[in-house]
Amino acid sequence: MKKDITLVIMAAGMGSRFGGLKQIEPIGKNNEFMIDYSVYDAIYSGFTKIVFIIKKENYEIFKETIGKRVEPHIKVEYVFQTNEILKEEYQKLLKKREKPLGTAHAILCAKDKIKEPFAIINADDFYGRDAYEKASSYLKRIEEGRYGLIAYRLGNTLTPNGSAKRGVCKVNSKNELISLIESNVILKGEQVEATPLDGTPSFTTSKNTIVSMNMLLFEPSIFKLLEEKQEEFLEKNKNNLETCEFLIPIVLNEYIEEKRGVAEVIETSAKWYGITYKADKDLVVKAIATMIEEGVYPQNLWINKTTCVQK
Repeated sequence: MKKDITLVIMAAGMGSRFGGLKQIEPIGKNNEFMIDYSVYDAIYSGFTKIVFIIKKENYEIFKETIGKRVEPHIKVEYVFQTNEILKEEYQKLLKKREKPLGTAHAILCAKDKIKEPFAIINADDFYGRDAYEKASSYLKRIEEGRYGLIAYRLGNTLTPNGSAKRGVCKVNSKNELISLIESNVILKGEQVEATPLDGTPSFTTSKNTIVSMNMLLFEPSIFKLLEEKQEEFLEKNKNNLETCEFLIPIVLNEYIEEKRGVAEVIETSAKWYGITYKADKDLVVKAIATMIEEGVYPQNLWINKTTCVQK
């Protein structure tokens, strides 16, 4: 019997550095978005459901663009990232905040829609077919309390147009995560300068370093952990709630540091593409065009209901 696995696409970000709603920026030959290619690769690799996490005010435009294209091909759910899941005292403190609270909060908003193993991704990242196939394979054998992380070589994830957030990983000989340090990284010649978001000193690393791109693999026990960690986070940041972020990589790192479980690191050979800055778009458009020429994707992703062959 086919195992149900879900892809959760985090699309509630405002795209401040890009300058608009970058999740629905056309990059394909027929105005496909980055998310179209993510969903296509997910279907091809055996995922059975998509959960979009979006801002409530973007629902109509989201459903009328990406939603109507992918809904004929796979089960789709929509979740709003909202502070309504928080206690009333925190809702009041967050009233003036414009940006979503963070990726860990986003995932917790989807709790009621997910009862099966799932992967999470950023809406504005292109992860590559190999990443989805490896994620699918892992989710079909995932064990309770044992999570996963699709890892890239840092050099395959850099934009030439500025800094970006990457999770710098330390991994043991069993390919298990030792630590995950969410950092701002920027290319400096042949080396990369990383500045941890937790305020610890910057360091230099190589383009061969293993990093996380937020393609993380979970089963539903993660929700109990997120609820616990969210309470801790909100209490700790009570006086800083307009700017702080409750991030899933930080939660996963604490989970490992506290020796509560294991996260397996699964390296992909795929190259990352993304639109962090406006100047990144041309690079992504050219990369997609090349993959179409090579036969990885059809010229029109959603021309008919059998366009994707599920594995």
